[in-house]
Amino acid sequence: MAQEQQNLFGLAMHGQTKYDANSANLDYVNPDAPKGGAVKMSAIGTFDTLNPYALKGQAPQNMNLVYDRLMRRVWDEPFTMYPLIAEHVEVAEDRSWITFHINPKARFQDGAPITADDVLFSYETLKEHGRPNMRRIYKLVKTAEVTAPLTIHFTLGDGYDRETIMILAMMPVLSKQWWSGRNFDSTVTETPLLNGPYRIKAFEMGRNITYERDDNYWAKDLFVNKGQYNFGTVTYDYFRDDTIALEAFKKGDLDIRREWDVTKWQTAYTDMIPDMVQHSVPHQRPERAHGFYFNMRKPPFDDIRVRKALTLAFDADWVLKNLYHSEFKRIDSFFPNAPLAAPRQPTDAEKEQLLPWKDNLQPEVFNSIGYGVFSPTMPPAGSKATIMRFKLKQAAALLKDAGWIVVNGRRVQKDTHKPFDFEILISTPQDEKIALTYQRALERLGIHMTIRMADSATFQKRTQIYDYDVLAFFNAFTLSPGSEQTLYWTCRSADEVARFNYSGICNPALDYFASKIANAKTYDDLVLYAHIIDRIALSEYVFVPLYYKGVDYIAYNKNIVYPQNVPIYGVVLESWWMAPK
Repeated sequence: MAQEQQNLFGLAMHGQTKYDANSANLDYVNPDAPKGGAVKMSAIGTFDTLNPYALKGQAPQNMNLVYDRLMRRVWDEPFTMYPLIAEHVEVAEDRSWITFHINPKARFQDGAPITADDVLFSYETLKEHGRPNMRRIYKLVKTAEVTAPLTIHFTLGDGYDRETIMILAMMPVLSKQWWSGRNFDSTVTETPLLNGPYRIKAFEMGRNITYERDDNYWAKDLFVNKGQYNFGTVTYDYFRDDTIALEAFKKGDLDIRREWDVTKWQTAYTDMIPDMVQHSVPHQRPERAHGFYFNMRKPPFDDIRVRKALTLAFDADWVLKNLYHSEFKRIDSFFPNAPLAAPRQPTDAEKEQLLPWKDNLQPEVFNSIGYGVFSPTMPPAGSKATIMRFKLKQAAALLKDAGWIVVNGRRVQKDTHKPFDFEILISTPQDEKIALTYQRALERLGIHMTIRMADSATFQKRTQIYDYDVLAFFNAFTLSPGSEQTLYWTCRSADEVARFNYSGICNPALDYFASKIANAKTYDDLVLYAHIIDRIALSEYVFVPLYYKGVDYIAYNKNIVYPQNVPIYGVVLESWWMAPK
């Protein structure tokens, strides 16, 4: 029988937790922050249900404010959970089972106690009717057993890994009494029985929703909640168009705005009222690995020489200056902005792990990352125009070597004279601007690229079935990558629809390390495997890397205050407060 680890206060994916039972509060909050004030923010689109966990319907923004989970994740550690509804846990040494002990004080908002039966009901309901990520993990449970009114024990079955118990600990707890007799798959238009720090005060379906701080919230004095959930009310007004939402903010109709568009951040805030301020907050989480992904399932993108050439042809300096105002950085990793990014030179530990896979790897994996513009054969100095001409010359040589020659100004296949034409699938105006620049550069090589802007439904459908030549999209990872890596990098995910292996890369070495990362026992091991995955994927030239910013753009009313300590994951609005008048 696996050795027990009794009465754990917190649950870390790797190593020890930062906080313990004697901790008074999280380091990134002000435990004395005043309560009160009303803030209003925007959301884009609409909503038609108050159930955020079913497949049917679109729930309103930030329903995490009204639903509590067994344990709470914090944002100054890569992946750690602390007591909330579960007062403490017991875990097998091999993580093959976990027992949750419910806090006797835990209550729903009507005062009814939260019991192990509610947890069991939540598990069973979400396993069958919840969102796909929940179903996938919850179905790894072999047995779920209520052993006492406030105790529930989960035994895991085949296919589990170290992360499985972490995902179980993040389970939202539903009221068995309220949901029994209701169809979980239908849209919900009445307020469910909730258990979070806020109540739903009012809503107009599809137009706005207001959350009101619950002064009787049973967990307000737990250390993970001190200094958080400070605003008296939080309202989301819905807009069909982000431009209109921005104008509402600049007039003072909204109080906080997260900005994702660097052009807007640079140019569109100059006429806002004096009560509003802009702030850039650095963070240490991985940014999106945004790029133009080649579909390696089809020619000519199955040829690494072609992929290298198309990467070299991208005029990164021009785009950075003219479209990103020189504020962003060029992506050189699938974990940009994070310690998970592979260093330029492989370490001895990496080489030792990689050596058995040498026959499956590009030679540069054992030397340095020579990705596109980072190639060691690039000239050390010169004007940007000179460097771009040098890159295009390299690209042309690679294409010729791959059998693509120029005839009457067009790049054609040497034997068939089939022209080198392809389509790039995009979904945003920003990607369209970048693609137009790329299109002009490719024309200099005799290559014609068609830009296809798709609506969200078409884009999603074509992405899921890999119906594209090149795709403008992104990978997004956390500081604690795990079993999801098999969905991005393995041969199996390259063939299965609706996975995240957009390039279709298939390499047995990647298969191996993607499976290893989920069971890394220490964070050092996890970083090592992430470096290796990153290094292999980069060496295969699966995408034209674009840019990341490494900061959060946020604008807000000057009466709003934020803590001085910013956690590694960046801005945490739940820790902000309104200055007393």
